[in-house]
Amino acid sequence: MSAAAKLESFSNLNILIVGDVMIDAYFFGSVERISPEAPVSIISVSSKDQRPGGAANVALNIKSLGAKPILCSIIGNDSEGKDLKNLLTNEGLLTDGLFEDASRPTTLKTRVISDDTHLLRIDHESTKPISKQLEDAIMDFIRHSLSSIHAIILEDYNKGVLTENLITSIIALANKHNIPSIVDPKSDNFLAYKNCTLFKPNRKEIKEGLKTELDLSHAENVDLAATSLMNLLGCKNIMVTLSEDGVISKSQTETFLIKAHQRNIIDVSGAGDTMVSLAALCMASGMDIEKTTEIANIAGGLVCQKVGVVPIAYSELHSEVKRLNI
Repeated sequence: MSAAAKLESFSNLNILIVGDVMIDAYFFGSVERISPEAPVSIISVSSKDQRPGGAANVALNIKSLGAKPILCSIIGNDSEGKDLKNLLTNEGLLTDGLFEDASRPTTLKTRVISDDTHLLRIDHESTKPISKQLEDAIMDFIRHSLSSIHAIILEDYNKGVLTENLITSIIALANKHNIPSIVDPKSDNFLAYKNCTLFKPNRKEIKEGLKTELDLSHAENVDLAATSLMNLLGCKNIMVTLSEDGVISKSQTETFLIKAHQRNIIDVSGAGDTMVSLAALCMASGMDIEKTTEIANIAGGLVCQKVGVVPIAYSELHSEVKRLNI
């Protein structure tokens, strides 16, 4: 079966996404002068926007690709939390897996963009680990959902939802039930994702996570670092994203270097969310790591041609996979 045909089977899949949700907010406009108060640009705002971000953007990608996302995370008991629920509801996503923590704000990332140029980002967040009570609520939700799940994505943005205890519990449960676990990591718990199915860091994350002195601008050194990481984690597959240099992926027996396709890159925000979404869907549908990497690489490039954090369009991906004869 061709990869394009495999994409059509995504509609049969249910994907659980556990991790940090947020709102991605935008001020769009143009800069025409410098402030008389300080040597900073003045942006004349023409429009504003709010979009679900982080693990919520992964859920939007899953939905856009035809599958059913099941989102589980923590929000604050605040106006931003209500806004995020409304944004998700308007997109047709369920919010029963979102639990409130009155001691923390809902993560809000505000970007200021002038004529497609990203000028500034303002973050409002807490990164403290969630409580044992909230860990238990998340695990109860996962156990209740498990019978219909085809893959689990652990989407880590270092905002405190994915504690070391929760990571270990989720991966152990997934392995017990033969459900693929796909990890998009960050630095705090980088080495906690032992025995996962697929670990997907980028070049910066693998360098910081391993504290390696290797020059990772060279593919052979990325391969060495990925091998070391695979041995430390005991994971089945690793996919290291290298931006314009493509992707290196490894199984326990093979290594693949997939080159990036030439694109008009405008904004890399959200590319990792898109790639981990494709990785989960491809693995849940039975694709091997090489095909999974090829399709994730295509999808990541396509969303970088858009301004802001946006989900991948199924029709665009399907056409591109057919065009490239993957």
